[in-house]
Amino acid sequence: MIILAYDHREIIMTDRVPRGKSVTIAYYHDWMQKLRRKMHKNRPDLLRDGPLILHDDARPHLGKVVTDLLSKYEWEALPHAPYSPDMSPPEFDLFHELKEPMRGHRFPTLEEVSAAVTRAIRRLNKSSTLNGIANLPKRWDAVIEKQGDYIEGM
Repeated sequence: MIILAYDHREIIMTDRVPRGKSVTIAYYHDWMQKLRRKMHKNRPDLLRDGPLILHDDARPHLGKVVTDLLSKYEWEALPHAPYSPDMSPPEFDLFHELKEPMRGHRFPTLEEVSAAVTRAIRRLNKSSTLNGIANLPKRWDAVIEKQGDYIEGM
């Protein structure tokens, strides 16, 4: 499993969850603290502007220590609708762009998969093609207009 934080410019931070480890509330809390330190070092503009966080409604994201941390950092968490590919920014472009260079390849080890993902992330960060988050408001409007029905060609 991999946890990603990204915006319209780049993938800011990744974490490859160790094999056999679960993402608990405590794990995600620690990850959010690391994310803040990384943003402070590499993307202070994000901290200055007050990041808007969009994560799904998995239990670790909703735990009190995590919500308290977001409140302490003054980061706003956007509400997440029940699963809908029309509403999930990674579905817009990130997952496709990460998978494309690996399509058709067989990886004999987890380390080789991890290395391929790292290469894909570096390529994405250089290309500046991650615009799914910038398109989120337009998609939300379309979903509201369609009253939650599937949106063809979005």
